[in-house]
Amino acid sequence: MTARNFLDAIYRFLSKRVVYHSLFWIVLFAVMLRGAKLDGVGWWFTLSNELIGLAFYAVLVYFNLLYLIPNYLARQALIYLGLVLAVSAIMTPIEVLVLYIKFDDAPLYRERLVEQQTNVFIGNVFVTLVSTVLRVIMDWWRYQTEKQVLLTQTMQSELRFLKSQINPHFLFNTLNNLYALTLKKSDKAPEIVLKLSEIMRYMLYECNEKRVLLSKEIQYINNYLDLERLRQPKEADITLTVDGHVSDQLVAPLLFVPFLENSFKHGLNHHVQGGGFVHIHLAVHGEDLEFSIKNSKENHLPRSGHPRSGGIGLVNVRHRLDILYPENHNLIIEDEPNAYKAVLQLKMV
Repeated sequence: MTARNFLDAIYRFLSKRVVYHSLFWIVLFAVMLRGAKLDGVGWWFTLSNELIGLAFYAVLVYFNLLYLIPNYLARQALIYLGLVLAVSAIMTPIEVLVLYIKFDDAPLYRERLVEQQTNVFIGNVFVTLVSTVLRVIMDWWRYQTEKQVLLTQTMQSELRFLKSQINPHFLFNTLNNLYALTLKKSDKAPEIVLKLSEIMRYMLYECNEKRVLLSKEIQYINNYLDLERLRQPKEADITLTVDGHVSDQLVAPLLFVPFLENSFKHGLNHHVQGGGFVHIHLAVHGEDLEFSIKNSKENHLPRSGHPRSGGIGLVNVRHRLDILYPENHNLIIEDEPNAYKAVLQLKMV
């Protein structure tokens, strides 16, 4: 069992209500026994006294947890505090009376008990408020855990959605071009099959982790561009340049797919006369990465009889970045008259 799995197992164990409630009472009872004064009396006398005190603490704590906190703490804090004091004030004389009767054969303890009623009241209030603090901490802990689980599920759902966005036009055009090459018995056909299989394998099987090697993402981009070069006009200018040292840096999988798709789908594919360009530049400096992609666009885009499809859209791109790289990214979009440019700056953490 790895250290991570061991810690997760401990967390799951401590998160069980019966476990952390039991730990609370065990620790509290140990503290009470530690502070008890024997003064020559038997251990059972002292133990029974503390058990009675523990029983009254339990009444106060669970009344607080089950009624006062849900109904008053969040909405009316001052009233909640007043009720805690009032309930403690009611329970204190009852507890003192029970102990007074128990001390029938110990007049010295009766006298001391009457003198220390204020301390009993303070102890009741203190333990009740401690249970409130612990409840708030546990609720916050549970909220953070559930929030993290929700974020993880959201990222996994978005990643599955992203995998489903393999552009069918891109795939079918590649297959058609591959078919034409096989008819011509071209030497390029095996290479195209290999690149297409690498793309499909990477998207479907190797992107299940939260982070993947940056080198694999770059290889994916290269394969994607190679297949686009096959189906674009020969005069199309498609380039990728990488600056800096790419080693073992990790990045979110398929992070650059929407930018690649949009640059061709809404840019190069609309150059009905041929030509156009897609220029991609990736700069790596340690954990800092800058990805920029610029594509040409026609002055007058041909009208489409159907809505555009594919990609996850700029809004979802920003949302995914906010989840994966909160406070660690910057996305700049520049819409120029003849070109469209996107620059993504992020710290690979």
